[in-house]
Amino acid sequence: MTTTAESARPAGSARTPKLRADASRNRERIVLAARDAFVEHGADTALDEIAKRAGVGNATLYRNFPDRVALIHEVAVLVKNRVLALAETATAEADTPDGDGPFDALQRFAHASVEEKVGGLCALFSNHVDPYDPELTDIRKRLQAAVGGLMERARVAGELRPDVESGDLFIALSQLTRPLPNTSCRLHDGFVHRHLQIFLDGLRAPAASVLPGRAATFEDFQPEN
Repeated sequence: MTTTAESARPAGSARTPKLRADASRNRERIVLAARDAFVEHGADTALDEIAKRAGVGNATLYRNFPDRVALIHEVAVLVKNRVLALAETATAEADTPDGDGPFDALQRFAHASVEEKVGGLCALFSNHVDPYDPELTDIRKRLQAAVGGLMERARVAGELRPDVESGDLFIALSQLTRPLPNTSCRLHDGFVHRHLQIFLDGLRAPAASVLPGRAATFEDFQPEN
């Protein structure tokens, strides 16, 4: 947001880029602090506490986000965009001729994605974010294409078992990043990557068993009409 003071400065003012960079960093710090606070304490976390975590004043938080709904929406956008960026990076790595294969790229994506703590935010997004928001819908479609394409590359290469889909992966990422009841988040985090690797090993071809039921698809996560 451009303040009156900023708009009054000459276009070539040396201070303007620095202020804009500072404002951008403050905004990101607020959103990341909100993400962590919402995972730990839920949607009712005091905004003052989030500002304190972010290392900014209350006025800075409210200047960027007039209310809780706006902040939660921005957390959803940030987290989903960061997961999308990870998927697109993994896809680019999988397409590199001298890379180590699409399944390894898929594993790197999965391990990096759990750091975004999506499972701990599922209830927050479901209850407080418009699922039909155009920006989030676009991110969701791009994420579906990126992860689905990455898994298809691994499947064609004979590295991924044929009876799994992107929905199976997202269920695992969601469940593994959901804080366990009556335990500290720190204790839970210590086991996430270990248990994720156990799951990923189960995705490798050839399959060691026949899976019951059907594969979960990305469409299973879409909002109901």
